[in-house]
Amino acid sequence: MKLLFTLLFLLTLSSLLSACTTTAGASATAGAAAVQERGLGGAIDDSAIYTKIWKLWLDTDPHLFLEVGLDVHEGRVLLTGIVDSPQNRLDAVRLAWQVENVRQVIDEIQIMDEGSVLDYTRDIWITAQLRAKITFDSEILAINYSIETVNKVVYLMGIAQGEAELNRVIRYARNLAYVRKVTSYVRIKSKRLPGT
Repeated sequence: MKLLFTLLFLLTLSSLLSACTTTAGASATAGAAAVQERGLGGAIDDSAIYTKIWKLWLDTDPHLFLEVGLDVHEGRVLLTGIVDSPQNRLDAVRLAWQVENVRQVIDEIQIMDEGSVLDYTRDIWITAQLRAKITFDSEILAINYSIETVNKVVYLMGIAQGEAELNRVIRYARNLAYVRKVTSYVRIKSKRLPGT
């Protein structure tokens, strides 16, 4: 009974957080984008890429839209999630590459195995715990990080102020219960992307 209550609580909390984010408005989004390392222009470019990929997925196969997670930073596209066939995975990657200004597509999509609601809830819990830890750590500029968790694997993307900050974030992730692996696609601020 306690487990059922916990699952319902986490699902409700996730829904409420999503609703709060949606109702925050464009000015809050613009304000947050302006303080990120990539700046307002970079955030706008990434949002355009994000929207075009979602549209391609939705037009091609609604399952892609529902099953594949998407993060975009500086034209780098991270695909996560669980799909039910290798073809869906290939389609998601192929369509992402079709969008103008995409510099890199990082394919971390997994093929479905025996997952459950409990696994999904644990992934949400892991992401929420890590987000809270880095947000309240004064030595980490948390706004520059995207976090996705799929099958207990934590994927990090964004821009770190330095190696020490990134190592701190990775250490938090590794020390969370249930995490089996941490994969970082975070760029160090002082290192430029290829082609820039």
